[in-house]
Amino acid sequence: MSTLKDVKIGSTVTVKKIAGEGPVKRRIMDMGITKGVQVYVRKVAPLGDPVEVTVRGYELSIRKADAEIIEVE
Repeated sequence: MSTLKDVKIGSTVTVKKIAGEGPVKRRIMDMGITKGVQVYVRKVAPLGDPVEVTVRGYELSIRKADAEIIEVE
């Protein structure tokens, strides 16, 4: 299983599933990260947190903890 946290910079992946529960999962889905959507990893901050991605044509920064629960392929 690969998560968004493991994706290399410059890669585009497809979201397979969001593993979180309740408010965390809801917040991620509200940001436009849903099953089947393509996510492009733009850059990762020096200490690994946050991860900058492009989703549905807009840029987004997500915490490493949130990136860990997003399964990708």
